[in-house]
Amino acid sequence: MRTLRLGTRGSALALTQSQMVADALTAATGHPVELVRILTSGDRSSAPVAELGVGVFVSALRDALLADEIDFAVHSYKDLPTGDHPLLHIAAVPPREDPRDALIARDGLSLAELPPGSKIGTGAVRRIAQLLALGLELQVTPIRGNVDTRIARVHGPEADLDAVVLARAGLARLGRTAEITETLDPMLMLPAPAQGALAVECRAGDSDLVGLLTALDHAPTRATVMAERAMLATLEAGCSAPVAAYAELAEGDDGDEIYLRGAVISPDGVRAIRLSRTGTPAGAAEIGKALATDLLDAGADTLMGSTE
Repeated sequence: MRTLRLGTRGSALALTQSQMVADALTAATGHPVELVRILTSGDRSSAPVAELGVGVFVSALRDALLADEIDFAVHSYKDLPTGDHPLLHIAAVPPREDPRDALIARDGLSLAELPPGSKIGTGAVRRIAQLLALGLELQVTPIRGNVDTRIARVHGPEADLDAVVLARAGLARLGRTAEITETLDPMLMLPAPAQGALAVECRAGDSDLVGLLTALDHAPTRATVMAERAMLATLEAGCSAPVAAYAELAEGDDGDEIYLRGAVISPDGVRAIRLSRTGTPAGAAEIGKALATDLLDAGADTLMGSTE
């Protein structure tokens, strides 16, 4: 069996996620897998993600795929542009990690326990908007960096923040959930579309590899993520817009059904539109599109770039 080349970013989290996928593929198919580190433009820049644009952590991996430098790649699904790539295929969406956001605060504090004026850091416009919407009189600071760098700003020797908000999924994959002081209820902080999910991508024409990778696909995760991303795509909002979505699969009267919640928040947190839709897993994309239409009908397009 040939050794398969898996392209990955070089951060600790990306390497951990990619190794998980590599090990699972080897266990399922017997194929050995080697990791190939790819440096992306997002890794080379310290600018806020919102300024760098959609796909900043993805394009270099896709270029390596198209150049046949790697056989497949693992992405954090929320980083992918919503449009399909004509030459590439998402062959597998493995089981999703907990998609909720998590707080790491000094002195073991919860979000409600942070005193007014506390400095809280996060890199996502979506999180910033929702934190401001809570009206807790927190000073919200945009930050960049890997998990270690962000946590060090709370617990390190040169700490300058009272708390940071991170994706719980990344902390779980790195074995650092013990440092979480509060896992944030989606009623307070709705996650980013596809947060906690991975996308395993290969060349569309590599039918043998597509067949191998399908062993890693988790249908419930694919359906819920499809609903969330269809909502995002229909809104024509990028991964850095103040848009949130969370789809859950539950047992309904006539079988499994998807319950999708979506929100669009003005960047200053002053205005928000929150709506929901339900439907069957087979209609996941249609649920997302319908919810986006509902949000747009309610005026969501006026919020996505608003600072008033």
